[in-house]
Amino acid sequence: MASDKGKVLLAYSGGLDTSVILAWLIEQGYETMAYIADVGQEEDFEAIRTKALAVGASKVFVEDLKEEFVKEQIFPAIQANAIYESVYLLGTSLARPVIARKQIEIAEREGCQYVSHGCTGKGNDQVRFELAYYALKSDIEVIAPWRLPVFFNRFAGRSALLDFAAEKGIHVAQTKAKPWSTDENLFHISYEAGILEDPNITPPKEMWKLTVDPEDAPNTPERITITFEKGIPVKVVNHNDGHEVTEAVELFTYLNTVARRNGVGRIDIVESRFIGVKSRGCYETPGGTILRTAHKDLEGLTLDGQLRATRDQNITIPYSRALYNGQYFSPECEFLSKSIAFTQTNVTGEVKVKLYKGNTVIEGRVARGPGALLYDMQESSMDEQGGYNPEDANGFIKIHSIRLKKWTASDM
Repeated sequence: MASDKGKVLLAYSGGLDTSVILAWLIEQGYETMAYIADVGQEEDFEAIRTKALAVGASKVFVEDLKEEFVKEQIFPAIQANAIYESVYLLGTSLARPVIARKQIEIAEREGCQYVSHGCTGKGNDQVRFELAYYALKSDIEVIAPWRLPVFFNRFAGRSALLDFAAEKGIHVAQTKAKPWSTDENLFHISYEAGILEDPNITPPKEMWKLTVDPEDAPNTPERITITFEKGIPVKVVNHNDGHEVTEAVELFTYLNTVARRNGVGRIDIVESRFIGVKSRGCYETPGGTILRTAHKDLEGLTLDGQLRATRDQNITIPYSRALYNGQYFSPECEFLSKSIAFTQTNVTGEVKVKLYKGNTVIEGRVARGPGALLYDMQESSMDEQGGYNPEDANGFIKIHSIRLKKWTASDM
């Protein structure tokens, strides 16, 4: 295909924004290729490929990234108990590094001078993608249409995009009647924009795609056991039907399945974007919610208390912030990533979980290996000494009271 301005590789989802951007880039004189990352979203990828070609893409690449997404991003996030502002499990953030890495790999192979994306000029994803692009290929040029006046003045809102798509004969699922946008992967789905921009509007029931409404979930609890090795989930057994799964992607997909039918994993929040803007988002993170709850519980049994406190403050919080802010390929995030594994050395065992109407309830846990040494039933018992001498507490308390006595006296 002849082009005046060079080759562009567009991260393409098949949705409204990137379909319009694909047509617009071609209109501007670029040879535009489409790159579709399969990170577990429930899509017809062949239909998206066909759509991209119909819009005018010179080449289309569909890449299956599910295994590396699970093993390199989701499981380390579970090990770290990664969470942003105490509530968001970072589903969108986690997928961006693997998507960007493959995009740069293809761009280099195809001789593209540019990469492009459909991220808005007000969101976090523009930062996540572009910091990854520049970290992986410092001389790459980025076309970010939503920051170009020639684009955002022409498409002042989602209605203008919909009108352009209709004019060009581009089919999109979004309509003016349901103008929220979504981003989906194996870990979660997010909903934002449109009617959701009013933080006091209750999301319509039909918006939620993945999970059953907790009120409509089964009246019979579903019970599973999750086995962890060094903080990584390696087996799930369903005690209701005997189903067992061990392979990483299959295991996570199965946890999504059981969580979804029990209404587990919904949140509706207002968060602080990296660029300084507050944003309302609704999220469904079914399997991830189960895993994080079970993993945290097993750590209570197998992880040294001081190590756990140090990890929570000095790894979990900054690692989560680095993921959210698109700093995955930074030296500090690399340091934090390598530190996670050490904290998980003894986090091995099983956790019994009950799923019931949106709730994830822990019903028991067993430690295996060195981590089992931390909890001694006899030592902890209130019914026997178990090798513990209560008289030793006298000196312990006196030592710790020295500074408190002085502080209280100085304050009176």
